[in-house]
Amino acid sequence: MPPESLRCKECKTEYPLDARYVCERCFGPLEVTYASRDRTDPAALRRRIQAGPHSIWRYADFLPLQAPPRGTLPAGWTPLLRAERLAERLGIGELYVKNDAANPTHSFKDRVVAVALARARELGYQTIACASTGNLANAVAAHAAAAGLESYVFIPADLEEQKVLATGVYGTNLIAVNGTYDDVNRLCTEVSAERDWAFVNINVRPYYAEGSKTLAFETIEQLGFELPDRVVCPIASGSLFTKIARGVEEWLEVGLVSGELPTFNGAQAAGCSPVATAFEAGTALCRPVKPDTIAKSLAIGDPADGPYALELARRTGGSIDSVSDEQIRDGIRLLAETTGIFTETAGGVTVAVLAKLAERGEIDPSERVVAFVTGEGLKTLDCARGTFERTEIEPTLESFEEATDSLALTS
Repeated sequence: MPPESLRCKECKTEYPLDARYVCERCFGPLEVTYASRDRTDPAALRRRIQAGPHSIWRYADFLPLQAPPRGTLPAGWTPLLRAERLAERLGIGELYVKNDAANPTHSFKDRVVAVALARARELGYQTIACASTGNLANAVAAHAAAAGLESYVFIPADLEEQKVLATGVYGTNLIAVNGTYDDVNRLCTEVSAERDWAFVNINVRPYYAEGSKTLAFETIEQLGFELPDRVVCPIASGSLFTKIARGVEEWLEVGLVSGELPTFNGAQAAGCSPVATAFEAGTALCRPVKPDTIAKSLAIGDPADGPYALELARRTGGSIDSVSDEQIRDGIRLLAETTGIFTETAGGVTVAVLAKLAERGEIDPSERVVAFVTGEGLKTLDCARGTFERTEIEPTLESFEEATDSLALTS
């Protein structure tokens, strides 16, 4: 089932499978289309998937490449955890956490970069680049290093130090821009027109975005080739949110799974919530905003796929909610205390929205719910400061017993 063309999501004009991302007729976004899968044997396809490597390349039949690459940094096949204690705390019947912090650079961005880099190499590029809020910077720098390619990474100058350090260590060309992510993205769009580079989230974005589908494929396979009833997922540009749905739809189309598209609930930080605001207002378009939130990995004020995220949430009977910075910190702590997973701020947003949905009574006890945790908490350590206490003692048994007695009285 090879990729067939690039097609405009708006006017349906088709283009060859080269490096382009916007329609020349209506300026709509482009996406990859595939050859017909009507005659695919689901049983044979399932066996081929299960015999594949424990990485995203087990789903190569659904990715936009001529052939799976060799010698690249592996990505995917991350844990799906049955979160019984978190479910009990929130009053949810069956809850799973898809922990994509277990990827090589500790976020889901390894998936999209792996696909984008593989396609960029097929197209003959020797340099890859990106505009990033942090996680993508880590992934591009690492995957380029593993592949022996030069890379340029453009980030907002006020990015979290942990993410900057975890990017520069790979030897990339690190460019810090005084401005928001949207400023960085506009600059990179200009640079992409001048340099023969593969910008993973600009001129090769149609291929890059396809990597997010593997989160859906893995989740379904790990559930025994069954669908969840509800998905809770963070929204930045909206691409991850919509591509997870597309992955589910593709497997429904070929008969690998049966049922209906799950309810999709999107999660944003209140300090950068153009999609949630549009959902609440009942509009089809997102009004750009200037980000002001601790959730920097979601701080995209002008989300490219916002309108498609809105349509998906409404079509599936879901919603898109926002939560405050304080609620984000609470979400980080709640997940850590009940599952042992330490997530970055984007995961805190997801868990906080999950808690909000549960509190509103929108999740039926019979539902199977999957929440997507997309990044590692060690990348945003400052958000854990002040959220717990420590007890300091002298190196004596008497000091320890006095301290524990005091803790028992206050607990």
